[in-house]
Amino acid sequence: MKQAAEDILDCLRVVADHRARRHADGVLAARVVAIKAYQHARFQSTYADLLSHPRYARATQFFLEDLYGPKDFTQRDAQFARVVPALVRLFPSDIVATVRSLGQLHALSEELDSAMAEAPWIQSLDHAGYADAWRTVGRAADRTRQIALMREVGSALDLYTRNPLLRSSLTIMRGPAKAAGLGALQSFLEQGFDTFREMRGAGFFLDTIVRRESALAAHLFEPGGTVASATTA
Repeated sequence: MKQAAEDILDCLRVVADHRARRHADGVLAARVVAIKAYQHARFQSTYADLLSHPRYARATQFFLEDLYGPKDFTQRDAQFARVVPALVRLFPSDIVATVRSLGQLHALSEELDSAMAEAPWIQSLDHAGYADAWRTVGRAADRTRQIALMREVGSALDLYTRNPLLRSSLTIMRGPAKAAGLGALQSFLEQGFDTFREMRGAGFFLDTIVRRESALAAHLFEPGGTVASATTA
C-alpha cells in the first residue's frame, strides 16, 4: 500500500510540475488554456445528446467539468495530496487502486495538453490546427491509455454506487472534511458518487464515450483528419 501512495503522489507531482512550467511561461500557459477550452467545446458538441438526456446529463456534465474540464484544480489537488497517506491506510485496496487510476488519468491528460500546446500550430486554434497539433505530438498508445483509464475510473465509480455504506461514510465525513480544509475534495467525491448513482447503471454511458473517443482519436491520426470530419456516432 505504501507503493500505491507513492504512485498517487507522483501523479500529483507531475501535474504540479506542468502547472509550474506554465506559470513560468506565459505563452505556454495561454496555449494550454486555448487547448483546454477547445477540448471543452468539442466535448459539448460530441456529447450533446448525452448532455440533453435526463438519465445521462448530470454524469456527462461531471465528466465535462470535473474530470476533463478547463477549471483550475490546484486547490482540490493540494487537498488530495494531504490525505493520500490516510486514504491508503484506511480505505480498501480496490478504492485505492481506483484513486491511483484517477491520478494517472489526471497526470497523463495534463502531460498531453502541455505537449499539444508546445507543438507548432497556427494563431487560431480551429479544427485543422488542433488536428495538426495532435498528429505532431502523436503518442497513439498514450491516447489509447487515456481512454482506457477513463473507462476504468468510470466503471469503478459505477460499482461503488451499489455500496450504500460508502455514500453514508461520505455524508458523515462532510463536516470534518470542511473543518479540515478539505471542502473541495469532499464536494468532488460526493458529486462523483451521486452522479453515477443517479444513472442506475453506467454501461451505455461509458461504452458511448469509449467508442466515440476511440473513433475520434483514430480519425485524427489519419492525414487530413479533423474534428469536424470525424464520425462520433
